[in-house]
Amino acid sequence: MSRRLLTVLTAGTSALLALLAFAAPAAAAVTPEQKLSVLSSWTQTSASSYNSWNSARTNQAAWAEYAFNWSTDYCSSSPDNPLGFNFELSCYRHDFGYRNYKAVGQFDPNKARLDSAFYEDLRRVCATYNAFVRPACYSLAWTYYQAVRVFGSVIVAQADLDKAAKLKADGERRAAAAGVSLR
Repeated sequence: MSRRLLTVLTAGTSALLALLAFAAPAAAAVTPEQKLSVLSSWTQTSASSYNSWNSARTNQAAWAEYAFNWSTDYCSSSPDNPLGFNFELSCYRHDFGYRNYKAVGQFDPNKARLDSAFYEDLRRVCATYNAFVRPACYSLAWTYYQAVRVFGSVIVAQADLDKAAKLKADGERRAAAAGVSLR
């Protein structure tokens, strides 16, 4: 084979390999350490951790290689929106943490932090409501937190819902007497 032909073939082969590598890059497998690092960053008590998780939740395809479990039953057998307070996404993130830490065999050392993050998420939800009804929301947040802390699941008794409903009704009456709109 001539030197010129060998040079052309070598150059052509190199160009073809470069094109194939560019067109279909080999995906590096996500290591367990990488998965735990992302999981940890999304399950802290801070609002920024919640916001990062929520951004990923709305763009799950971008995180497909991590094989996270995004399934949820929201607040289990308790109301997702008790008395109109929206706890749905807080429960979703809590499920995400529980399911994924269990899947990687790291649940026990992380459970307390996951439950604390859940409580902080609920408190941030409550902070968005009018000061007159906020105590009812905080009461429910505490009840939901205690349920997951003790039982590992949100199981809220009707008596707890009734207590919070009374707090909310009292707050609404005070707001009306003060001429304050709750909307």
